[in-house]
Amino acid sequence: MAIFLSENDVKQVLTVDMAMAGVESAHRDLALGQALDTPRQRSRLPQTVLHILQGALPAQGVIGYKAYTSNRSGNRFLVHLFDAGSGELKAVIEADYLGMMRTGAASGVAARWLARPDATVAGVFGSGWQAEGHVRAICAALPLELVKVWARDADKLRDFCARLSEQTGRRVVPAADAEDAVREADLLGTVTTAAKPLFDGDWLQPGTHINAAGSNALIRQELSEAAIRRCGLITVDAVPTALAEAGDLLPLLEKGRLQARQLVELGEIIVGRHPGRSDAEQISLFESQGMAIQDLAVAVRVLAAASEQGLGREIPMQ
Repeated sequence: MAIFLSENDVKQVLTVDMAMAGVESAHRDLALGQALDTPRQRSRLPQTVLHILQGALPAQGVIGYKAYTSNRSGNRFLVHLFDAGSGELKAVIEADYLGMMRTGAASGVAARWLARPDATVAGVFGSGWQAEGHVRAICAALPLELVKVWARDADKLRDFCARLSEQTGRRVVPAADAEDAVREADLLGTVTTAAKPLFDGDWLQPGTHINAAGSNALIRQELSEAAIRRCGLITVDAVPTALAEAGDLLPLLEKGRLQARQLVELGEIIVGRHPGRSDAEQISLFESQGMAIQDLAVAVRVLAAASEQGLGREIPMQ
């Protein structure tokens, strides 16, 4: 019998470590040829957009998709998980919290593999829902001592920093301005819906790793050309997805200033097929667009943990 898990069920069992383990397994499976992932597809109406990400993790026994709608009234997320062998429905999972945690987990996994292991200072742009998962994951991945956050709404920013300081046990503080967030950062994260670059590329110090998590559409751009051209290593979750919707990279690709062959998939580094960071001075970049297999891998772990605790309810199926 298929199981339905609510947002509350997911929140009871999903941890940062679980999300990062799931995301890393998805990238490893993809690099080893044990996963399939289809770039996001959208159906647009004037008032509502339906987004679908689909994929399969046969080595983990599942195939499925995440569907979500975006509307002025809000967003609604559901993961549908099927058995890869029988095709039977295993679970339907409300996935707002799950998606936030897996998006942050992707940045955490990238930071673990690409940032300098002695990184102690992070700068983050954004204080919204997705930024919460980002800060939690990078604090789990690295021995950070200080996270400086920059956002436009001062009151919201103060509340965000206080909450994340308590959740992570690290100093999470408001940055004085955008430059303050960047100048001394060993690790930089952008988690916004910005349409224009957030900072001057000259502010980046040697050895910085950047996680760019907000530019997942053509109309969004968080990084300038100057910032990207300073990066000696540009990684993506999947090349086809990046070529379809990485708003930061597409202008350079169109101008011929960046070639698709220069993009390295994160999984290639995880399995040792690509060396990753070359030295302590190199500036590296991870462009995160989001993949169905990340959601599926986290959902598999959520379902197992929820089943152990007797959470969820059966879905009547004929």
